[in-house]
Amino acid sequence: MSKLVTTYRDLDVYKMAMTAAMSIFELTKNFPKEEQYSLADQIRRSSRSVCANICEAWRKRRYKLSFMSKLSDAETEAAETQVWIEFAFRCKYIDKDTFEKLVNHYDRVIGKLVRMMFNPDRWLLKETGNRERKRREEK
Repeated sequence: MSKLVTTYRDLDVYKMAMTAAMSIFELTKNFPKEEQYSLADQIRRSSRSVCANICEAWRKRRYKLSFMSKLSDAETEAAETQVWIEFAFRCKYIDKDTFEKLVNHYDRVIGKLVRMMFNPDRWLLKETGNRERKRREEK
């Protein structure tokens, strides 16, 4: 039986993105000094942005298109993170195993985000009877 999702922190996709972002944070501590304000900063920003956009999407569940837009932003940031991971690998800052694990992890994150975008109604807030009645009266 699945656990009730009451906050963005309960979402598997958020947990996965946070885990990856923290792994990236730890990995980038070992990047060369000259990369700390370029590659390390970029990969940290994009990986953190995945989490932030998932949170923002959760808060926009009243509005289907806004919700989907923020999920799309999270997906885009996850794909960008994959590019920075590839740069880190090609520059020999991370090994092949780490590269493959992170890229595959972000593939799963992207897959979950895409599934949410293809089935947004499951996640949207539903109006209660009182709120719906009040809204009709205001029209």
